[in-house]
Amino acid sequence: MALPFDLRALRVFLCVADSGGFSAAARELHVAQSAVSQTVAKLERQLELSLFHRHERRIGLTPEGEALYAHARELMERAEAAYLAMRELHGLVKGEVRIGIPSMLGSYYFPPLLMGFKAQHPGIRLTVVEAGARRLQRMIADGELDLGVVIDDTQSEHMERRLLIREEMVVCVPRFHPFAARPSVSAEEFFQEPLVLFQNGYFHREFVDTLSRRTGFAANVAFQSNLIPLTKAIVRQGFGITTFLRRVVDEPELAAVSFDTPAWLDLSLAWGRDAYLSRAESAFVAYVIAHREVL
Repeated sequence: MALPFDLRALRVFLCVADSGGFSAAARELHVAQSAVSQTVAKLERQLELSLFHRHERRIGLTPEGEALYAHARELMERAEAAYLAMRELHGLVKGEVRIGIPSMLGSYYFPPLLMGFKAQHPGIRLTVVEAGARRLQRMIADGELDLGVVIDDTQSEHMERRLLIREEMVVCVPRFHPFAARPSVSAEEFFQEPLVLFQNGYFHREFVDTLSRRTGFAANVAFQSNLIPLTKAIVRQGFGITTFLRRVVDEPELAAVSFDTPAWLDLSLAWGRDAYLSRAESAFVAYVIAHREVL
């Protein structure tokens, strides 16, 4: 339904009511008195109502005018709030960025980037969603999530991607394990050990499953856990070995050993190919790409 008036007419109406006259309103609005009178008269014709009692010295609101006054005041306040919100977004004063990050990356790679962006844009709210890489890809494809960190492969072709880092997947063993003193470990040797693996849907588990299919060796899964501290504790105690991104193996009790054919993963920041990115999200993408050397 088309509205019979615009915000400008309501602003003039409010000014006349607050100032108590057409002349005073004209001075406040810096326009001719005739323009104020014509605007109010047109508004009354459109509404088919009298909004003011017109006396010689001072005017007053009619009951209909009083009813409109309350609505007009609320509308103007909301319009001003909307305008301010848009200006704040234009200046990146406010906004929200929702990004999905696999737990391994969220814990060991992204904190410097998140804190650096927050320092530059303190008014923008950052929401981090932790999930497996495949689930994050589905959430982006379904529009549930705007940004996410994914593993580059054919399943992410429907996304726009910006490469963040190329990182090695290594075998993680306790320091007392025979593998710890070696320069590399074969896939066959890895699969002969009891393994501590993430559950399905995480790139950690997908890497192992892909390696298993490629080499023909079955995984001996002793534990399944998506908790990195728990996985490390199990490995430290010698109940199994696992594979991590190299940076995650950061404790003196653990050793990182390459596969005999080094395994590399390309990690990218991604969003839907046809998705709209807000100014806040676009600023986040630009910041991450510009500062990815901290990864």
